[in-house]
Amino acid sequence: MRELTTRIVTAYVSSHTVPADTLPGLIATVFQALGSLGQATTVTPDLVPAVPVKKSVFPDYIVCLEDGKKMKMLKRHLHTVYGLTPQQYRAKWGLPESYPMTAPSYSAQRATLAQEIGLGRTIKATPEPSHVPDAEVPVTRLPEKKRGRRPKLA
Repeated sequence: MRELTTRIVTAYVSSHTVPADTLPGLIATVFQALGSLGQATTVTPDLVPAVPVKKSVFPDYIVCLEDGKKMKMLKRHLHTVYGLTPQQYRAKWGLPESYPMTAPSYSAQRATLAQEIGLGRTIKATPEPSHVPDAEVPVTRLPEKKRGRRPKLA
């Protein structure tokens, strides 16, 4: 590590004017910087949301705490941009499990649409009609002649 420090300081001093009294400080700084390169820093920056948590949920949109963008649905944005799941996002920012990932009005709109098309209803079992033999069914209409070429008999 001393050899690397010497090479770095020599290269720096050859292209910059450095007073003689600051040279020991420069050497010590470079040596410390090289020594800390292999170590992982354990200092984590304090998380500061883009907007306060209380001002992140509005009827028409939800504000992402990571970047401050207004969205109707947050789940896909979190996954594509930050690689976070909703559970990881909630844990990171200390949010409750009930914190929504979609805007309230959008959720209500989708819920009413689903109810209108019949999602969520149970299917009622229809009773099977009693089987009537073909001989007893009166013929009301003769089948129409089929058009086109007759199939080949093999």
